[in-house]
Amino acid sequence: MPENGEPADAPADAPWEYTLSIPNDPRAVTICRRTLRLILTLHGLPHLAESAELVATELVANAVQHTKGPAAIRLRWANRVLRIGVWDADPTPPTPAPAAALAESGRGLALVQGCANGWGWYHLGRSQVPGGTGKFIWCELTTAA
Repeated sequence: MPENGEPADAPADAPWEYTLSIPNDPRAVTICRRTLRLILTLHGLPHLAESAELVATELVANAVQHTKGPAAIRLRWANRVLRIGVWDADPTPPTPAPAAALAESGRGLALVQGCANGWGWYHLGRSQVPGGTGKFIWCELTTAA
């Protein structure tokens, strides 16, 4: 096995996916950010780490701060696109709001919009979410990010 821990026969562009369950705990934000960096580094994508950490931090922080239940982050690499998605148990739609330049909060989704190549969200039904309903917010970063 090479020094980076990746099997020698794994193609560089082979699709992969990771999901991490997140408790409603502020420490989850740091855990997700560090896990994301490790995954991207081991898959040979360290150039995406800074942007990916920023958007993932905003999405996970929103899930932890604005909901009462558990959440999850999913990282998926396919066709040279990294998709970062966060599920939370609150079905309330995300509403990006323009924030004042010096505001200390309320800029998370604006940052996601500015850093990602695309983003969106959708409702999740009872069959998709343990214990009820929720939403899935996602964004994509291309290798050119």
